[in-house]
Amino acid sequence: MTVSDVLNNAATAILMAPIAYNIALALNLNPDAFLMAVAVGASCAFLTPIGHQNNALIMGPGGYKFGDYWRMGLPLEIVIVIVALPLLLMAWPL
Repeated sequence: MTVSDVLNNAATAILMAPIAYNIALALNLNPDAFLMAVAVGASCAFLTPIGHQNNALIMGPGGYKFGDYWRMGLPLEIVIVIVALPLLLMAWPL
């Protein structure tokens, strides 16, 4: 999620997928769960307006400031982590 806030989501997935895959193999765990976590995390760019083009698009017309993204994005990312981790582990057990 952190990388997705400064890079495009596709670039984040391309960058992080091999790292997650190699970590899963090194730990003798299911790489599918790690790769799905990368996919979910790459799609969650809520902390900055530069993470996704839609965030930047609404910044001017909506009158948002850079700090507004942190104020709403951080709780949203926390909720996503709390919900996504158990669901990923249920769907793709380690």
